[in-house]
Amino acid sequence: MSASSAPQPVKLSLPLVYQQKLFEELRKEDELVILARGLGLMRLITNLLHSYDAAGNNLIVVVNAEDRENAWIGEALAEHAAISMSPKARGLTVVNTDFTSVGTREKMYAQGGIFSITSRILVVDLLTNLLNPETITGMLVLHADRIVATSLEAFIFRIYRQKNKVGFLKAFSDNPDPFTVGFSPLATMMRNMFLRKASLWPRFHVQVAQSLEGKKKAEVIELEVPMTDSMREIQTAIMECVEISIHELKKENTGLEMEDWNLDSALTRNFDRMVRRQLEPNWHRVSWKTKQIAGDLTVLRGMLQSLLALDAVSFLQQLDTIHAAHKPAPGTTRQTESPWLFSDAAQTIFETARQRVYSSKQKAGPNSTIESLKPVLEEQPKWAVLADVLEEIDRDLYFEPAVRDDSNGTILVMCADTDTCRQLRDYLQTMHIRPRTAKKVEEVYDPEEDRPSGAFLMRRKLRNYLNWKREFAQVNATLFSENQKALSGAVDPRLPQARGRGGAPANKRRRVRGGGGGVGSNPSRHENGSIVQHFEKPNEVADLMSEIQITEDDAGGQAAEEIITFATADPLEDMDDYYQLYDMQDLVVIHAYEGDQDEHVLEEVKPKYIIMYEPDASFIRRVEVYRSSHNDRNVRVYFLYYGGSVEEQRYLSSVRREKDAFTKLIRERASMSIVMTTDSHGVEDPESAFLRTINTRIAGGGKLAKATAQPPRVVVDVREFRSSLPSLLHGRSMVIVPCMLTVGDYILSPNICVERKSVSDLISSFKDGRLYAQCETMFQHYRNPMLLIEFDQNKSFTLEPFADLSGSLRSVNPENAGANDLQSKIVLLTLAFPKLRIIWSSSPYETAEIFERLKALEEEPDPVAAVRAGLGEGESPEDGVNEGKGAVNGGSTFNMEAQEMLGKVPGVTPKNIRNITAEAENVREVANMEVEELGRLVGREAAGKIVEFFKKDVLEDYSG
Repeated sequence: MSASSAPQPVKLSLPLVYQQKLFEELRKEDELVILARGLGLMRLITNLLHSYDAAGNNLIVVVNAEDRENAWIGEALAEHAAISMSPKARGLTVVNTDFTSVGTREKMYAQGGIFSITSRILVVDLLTNLLNPETITGMLVLHADRIVATSLEAFIFRIYRQKNKVGFLKAFSDNPDPFTVGFSPLATMMRNMFLRKASLWPRFHVQVAQSLEGKKKAEVIELEVPMTDSMREIQTAIMECVEISIHELKKENTGLEMEDWNLDSALTRNFDRMVRRQLEPNWHRVSWKTKQIAGDLTVLRGMLQSLLALDAVSFLQQLDTIHAAHKPAPGTTRQTESPWLFSDAAQTIFETARQRVYSSKQKAGPNSTIESLKPVLEEQPKWAVLADVLEEIDRDLYFEPAVRDDSNGTILVMCADTDTCRQLRDYLQTMHIRPRTAKKVEEVYDPEEDRPSGAFLMRRKLRNYLNWKREFAQVNATLFSENQKALSGAVDPRLPQARGRGGAPANKRRRVRGGGGGVGSNPSRHENGSIVQHFEKPNEVADLMSEIQITEDDAGGQAAEEIITFATADPLEDMDDYYQLYDMQDLVVIHAYEGDQDEHVLEEVKPKYIIMYEPDASFIRRVEVYRSSHNDRNVRVYFLYYGGSVEEQRYLSSVRREKDAFTKLIRERASMSIVMTTDSHGVEDPESAFLRTINTRIAGGGKLAKATAQPPRVVVDVREFRSSLPSLLHGRSMVIVPCMLTVGDYILSPNICVERKSVSDLISSFKDGRLYAQCETMFQHYRNPMLLIEFDQNKSFTLEPFADLSGSLRSVNPENAGANDLQSKIVLLTLAFPKLRIIWSSSPYETAEIFERLKALEEEPDPVAAVRAGLGEGESPEDGVNEGKGAVNGGSTFNMEAQEMLGKVPGVTPKNIRNITAEAENVREVANMEVEELGRLVGREAAGKIVEFFKKDVLEDYSG
């Protein structure tokens, strides 16, 4: 289908001026659109797709769409078609792993329409001409910020532009940050997508600002919530631990660029990835301490978020699990543990978090030194503010009824995640329940006690926590015997210890280098200085349980249990009570931020009041767009945030970072130059392509030029399209023929077969013996089998330093080798297969160059012969060639993930896996087969291994 089928004007749902302007731009020319997050990117895309869908006779391909985006696009296209009553509109067809038939896809492509196709399926369909690129009207690319030179999407664009120079190509992104990293990043990414124009639409764009800042602005009430003293103290202590970890990283890695390794950068979301990206090139060579500290940074940053999001009891429970995971093993020294655990700040974190839940008090009597625990149960400050906001809304609705408009009157509460949603739901259900005994008649009424409170919820959480802690302590004692003393009460770290012989006085603290107290002065620490994990004594737990158990017989407590357990009642017992319809104005909807999906929430709920429990810059813009798009809807927004917190700093830094990113993009676009080395679509002319097919070499003092009528050809196993190598081979003007291969991954010539292994895949192949079997089959069918060991481009091109292997070489069969050393297993492999050639490649780029040199004077491979290798009797090689068209999405029965998982099972080989997949419907069916049934497919011996693997008792394996 040609691009002459231009989209016709249709009725659009783009009410704002900047949306209409951008839509008109996209209809006229190809461009990369970078829109600020929250300004309605998906609405723009769905309207653009509908304009092509309504015109009919178009074949549009949507690339790089996620599942939820496919659902949204399909729903929006159906709505547009119903409103505009377009008879030619067909809606969206999603082509993913559910489409197992090659013929079905071919028929659908021939009929035209809008297709969202996964990249792995699309690239194979284009290479095999199942989908002819010349018939495509155009492509729409989502998440353009993820596309790099080695990605499958860039491969798809190259194939598309080589054969189709008139179809359109439009790319979209709402994440400007990746376009600012590196040298000329915008120009580089546009070159990957064969685009020449970039359209930038930040929030401060003139037309965007005019559209959102007119007369229809939403009413926003900003509420700064102060943190409690204990929360502020914990936050300061965590930040100090982060600073300690960053300092240790700098000290361990002096040769790296560490300008951005500071406390301010540590608050950004991608700080962990930034640190790991700089360490990755030498990750296998960095010390274990560096790896440990890099992991500690992730944990500490998660604690900063949890402090503000979780309640006091849940936060203490999380700290218990973190402490158990990071505490020192018996006999370890300080040099082998996380540095932050030895700081005074770490002790402050654990102690203050415990004090937010309960406090220690002395019992009167002769045993005055024995402590008892009293519940404190500090509530989250935002809870009270949320209750006040809801009360204010109710009061306004009662005393000052709002003018009737198109809003539903619903109250919408937005949170960061579903865990916070559940927390707020529990709080709102129980905030009017009083966990106290009935008052006497003569007592004075206290209005403060009738205020909403989370006391009941917190007591219930504490009761659950104490039950969990009892079980956790038992597991902890079993795994780590050094905690047995604390559990049995032999040593109570909270009581002052008597001065022993030669020890320091009890009220004196001995200074220890590094801030950690010694065991003589601070019994809450191990001998090496790390913090001892705290466990409550049984009598203390009993005291706490008695304090929080008094509401069980209270009328309020019973009411609370009824409210909470109502959702677990049997719906069939009383249908009328279980299923009820509420008016929208009576609802409080709690929802988690979901990006573009929030636009659907606003349109469906039509809220009159929005409470942003946690700040989110993109959602604020969505509310602006929502309010500006509807004249008949009024919105009031309550914006809650903790003042002086990490939450506030992250919000401000995200806004500033986006603004800086757009500023950099605007500057680069203004100075960007286009190098005209290609035609208008970035594709070589036919003459240049022909010259690249000429192989020239110098031999015997003379020059021999060999011109081939056809470009070089490589037969590639369809499972290899997960890697970037097929794309790079295609970039070197090689013809890629995807097939379902039984032997090898790349067939370079009738004699050369290559099995490609990444380092991680090489290790796993040695463990399960798969590589030994693969080498055997390669030697059976090819004269020159090769093993390619390919390293990651961003990692160092080296393994661990070679050691003395004399004690490791115990077997000539790598499958049975007892050595754990990777190098010794490689040596054993070469001893078993002396003629095996091993190619070491530093990156996929180097591999592509190696393949080009290997093919220089070789004949071209035959795809049918390549598929025939390894097939059993009665199997047709044409089936494997045809399966290459559909094997990416699973062949006829199994999808690729299932085949690869099944290929790891002992007894399953590349030869017999075809028999299994042809007989069994899924992996579960294979796992339930008996030896006799499997024996008919794979042989008695292999069947025994497969059955033994699936029937093996994991618990027995661990106990052994």
